Amino acid sequence: MGADRVFAYGAAAGLLGDLLLGDPRRGHPVAVFGRAAGAVERVLWRDHRGWGALHTAVCAGGAAALGAAAARAVRTSPVASAALTGAATWAVVGGTSLAREARTIGRALEAGDVAAARARLPHLCGRDPQALDVDGIARAVVESVAENTSDAVVGALVWGAVAGVPGLAGFRAVNTLDAMVGHKSPRYRRFGWASARLDDLAGWPGARLTAVLAAVAGPDPRGALRAWRADADRHPSPNAGPVEASFAGALGVRMGGTLSYGGRVEHRPVLNGAGRAVRVGDIERAVRLSRRVSWLALGTCAAVRLLCNRSDRDRSDRDRSDRGTLSNLSDGRTKGRRS
Repeated sequence: MGADRVFAYGAAAGLLGDLLLGDPRRGHPVAVFGRAAGAVERVLWRDHRGWGALHTAVCAGGAAALGAAAARAVRTSPVASAALTGAATWAVVGGTSLAREARTIGRALEAGDVAAARARLPHLCGRDPQALDVDGIARAVVESVAENTSDAVVGALVWGAVAGVPGLAGFRAVNTLDAMVGHKSPRYRRFGWASARLDDLAGWPGARLTAVLAAVAGPDPRGALRAWRADADRHPSPNAGPVEASFAGALGVRMGGTLSYGGRVEHRPVLNGAGRAVRVGDIERAVRLSRRVSWLALGTCAAVRLLCNRSDRDRSDRDRSDRGTLSNLSDGRTKGRRS
């Protein structure tokens, strides 16, 4: 079993495991990494970009190195390699938890329990729930589902296809570090700069793939592409912009506008301004679209990995054939001179 099939089988098993089991209640590997990164931060923190870059290198590099060591330990067994890929995929993706939190808030809103929805919203995003009405909470949930489809699922699959288990572990580490220190608070404005920039770079391919697949899988492909093209660059995040714009166009809703984070108000541009306001029922539509995008991403990444490996094998076969031909020609010339 080649590396392409190891990834395909392992990632499919991991995504299915996430669908059936969700995240563990205790001892989640991402939570363990977060505690370790916090311990490293307490040692290294300085109000300086260089120290922040060192923190990022130690934490993200350490996670990728552990993934590489684990992959190397089982490299002689395709079955063990696929199992390790499945376990790593299950550990780093978070599609089921994302859907569960979104639906919990949606059910609270449908029941008219706005207080419960506000209490639950911080589990999904960092906005100030007290500043939001029913439609504002619904919009926050839909936007979070869109962005986290890329961050919590598609981006990890992309890097898993590129670099296997080290790619899965490294991407989740970078994304977690950005959530921990990548925001522009006084403490992290400089220290978290490297984590935020690295997260932008690591998330770039996954965000574009998510936007494409949202257009393919959504009910309005043309609307998704139109909103992506018109509005994505207006978003302050280079990766959230394409994803949220594509989801907004696909679902026919309007995202963006005024947001509140911990008392700080942000006035963001509207995405897909021709759409209608987000309603509570759109939460379930966004979750279903997220599911479709996640499985399409798995198929896309596995197919690309398979095609790349097949191309590499064909190139190697041609190289061996060419070397054999040259060797035969050389032997023929040598025999001719000797005769």
